[in-house]
Amino acid sequence: MKQIARSPKQIGEALQRARKLQKLSQAEVGFRSGFRQATISSIESGDAGTQLKTLTSVLATLGLELVIQPREGDGQVDLEEIF
Repeated sequence: MKQIARSPKQIGEALQRARKLQKLSQAEVGFRSGFRQATISSIESGDAGTQLKTLTSVLATLGLELVIQPREGDGQVDLEEIF
């Protein structure tokens, strides 16, 4: 599963999709990653205050990784797209 995510909301949606594809509940992902179910829910809802350590732990639990690459297109960053 390759997906582009440019905002906390899109990251949360991608994580939720991956979790559901693996037929895992938020509680199960939380247990496996050492966080409460409410934390997983918050991440999936796009909470911009999520710590990177928390995000990377949940990514690892789901067998995912974060890849940083240049944006496709003209290279212009529209701040409204980011937030």
